[in-house]
Amino acid sequence: MSKGPGLFADIGKKAKDLLTRDYNTDQKFSISTYSASGVTLTSTALKKGGVHAADVTSQYKYKNAVFDVKIDTDSTILTTVTFTEILPSTKAIASFKVPDNSSGKLEVQYFHDHATVTAAAALKQNPLIDITATLGTPVISFGAEAGYDTSSKTFTKYNAGISVTKPDACASIILGDKGDSIKASYLHHLDVSKRSAAVGEVYRKFSTNENTITVGGLYAIDHTTTVKAKLNNNGKLGALLQHEVVPKSLVTVSSEIDTKALDKHPRFGLSLVLKP
Repeated sequence: MSKGPGLFADIGKKAKDLLTRDYNTDQKFSISTYSASGVTLTSTALKKGGVHAADVTSQYKYKNAVFDVKIDTDSTILTTVTFTEILPSTKAIASFKVPDNSSGKLEVQYFHDHATVTAAAALKQNPLIDITATLGTPVISFGAEAGYDTSSKTFTKYNAGISVTKPDACASIILGDKGDSIKASYLHHLDVSKRSAAVGEVYRKFSTNENTITVGGLYAIDHTTTVKAKLNNNGKLGALLQHEVVPKSLVTVSSEIDTKALDKHPRFGLSLVLKP
């Protein structure tokens, strides 16, 4: 693949991941195993509130293809097949869910040194069509996306964004919700290894005159332990501690508290991911 501007979904992704990734108030346990034939098998159990769920995912790689099959407790089977380099600088992703016969989807991605284009469509009679395009370089890029419902002949979304990325920082602005919202974010790495960082995000919803400001940070205590924290202007404070027990195996403890309602009990989450 090329070293171009990346996908539209990558605009603002680093800041978003620092503010949201691994934060949870659920209990999750996941274990992965690998076979000599190249099959990866992952079993996951989740408790969310009073609801329990589980799934088993298998992944097999063969030449330029990756096959993923996920079976959950609702007897739903999700199959995803990813092909790379069928044509130069392209990737194709096909997915379908059983027993939902109308869930099929096909996505094609094209990567160029100065542009990235994706097109996705549901595999049914009147499909939803999503198209994205990004122009620029790995340093600065401009992108837009649009969704169209062929059954109602209406646009389901149209958004635009800009991203600037440097070795120690990245910034982005996204105009979303059909022009009804704007989000600006900035992330700055505090060390060369990029294991400590600070981030800020400002979100405004024009129709409701709502503003949300969020600041957060990531700090590496040592090579196996990191802590994260975030706080927004609504008083929601989140924190987490993540420790690598053995290589690739992580235990994460997170919590969330409303600083404007300290009489309420804080919410806690626990995640354990084991990989050989």
